[in-house]
Amino acid sequence: MKFCSLFSGSSGNSLFVSSQDTSILVDAGLTGKALMSAMDSIGEDPAQVKAILISHEHSDHICGAGVMSRKFNIPIYANEKTWAAMERSLGKIAVHNKRIINGEASIDDLNVRTFRVPHDAASCIGFTIEDRAGRILSTVTDMGVFTNEIREGIKDSDLILLESNHDVEMLKYGPYPYDLKRRVLSELGHLSNEDAAAAILSFLDGRRRSIILGHLSGTNNVPELAFKTVENILKDAGIEIGETGEMELKLASRIRPSAYTEIK
Repeated sequence: MKFCSLFSGSSGNSLFVSSQDTSILVDAGLTGKALMSAMDSIGEDPAQVKAILISHEHSDHICGAGVMSRKFNIPIYANEKTWAAMERSLGKIAVHNKRIINGEASIDDLNVRTFRVPHDAASCIGFTIEDRAGRILSTVTDMGVFTNEIREGIKDSDLILLESNHDVEMLKYGPYPYDLKRRVLSELGHLSNEDAAAAILSFLDGRRRSIILGHLSGTNNVPELAFKTVENILKDAGIEIGETGEMELKLASRIRPSAYTEIK
């Protein structure tokens, strides 16, 4: 199974997942043109995408979903509350491409499971995706707190894309208006760098994993700061990071496709 973050940040999100037989997108939060260009840059054909999974209805997760669905006849999967919240924004979607996902769905050789994520959206969810060989990856962003339900949802994953949205001090003293700062810091907001590290420590069990930090804020974070903050907290806790360590730590770019990660 292969994974590539096309874009992951406050300006737009879309993740590419492929197995032996199936290619899917998790979210489609940039223009159709940008998504097609990103896929072309990594050698993937948008016409081969079998599904678009939507985590929630905010524009940085759905912006290009309608265009992609119409152009390539791709089914869009979301839960009922998210469909109700986003349908008008997507434009006309063919009836056969409107798919409801309530907990679990099979898409060719991939099995998709969902779990609730606390965010100020109609019904935000994260995804765990498993292929027939038992390789598992999870994607979870846009959470105010890291809950037990999220931990249970992702704990068996070989690869996890996890939100590391902001540096708390940069947010507090940055340009956002007070109400927006409160929203980001709330239990329905976003996970900080420190909270991302604490979340990782809560599910590590000695088995090697790949962790990719994503959904970084373009205003309240810096890639090097996010990476070093998480890395230092993990190392202080005795976690060995690297080729021979308990985990591999990477960072997803906000503005361009990141390197492929393969789960073997």
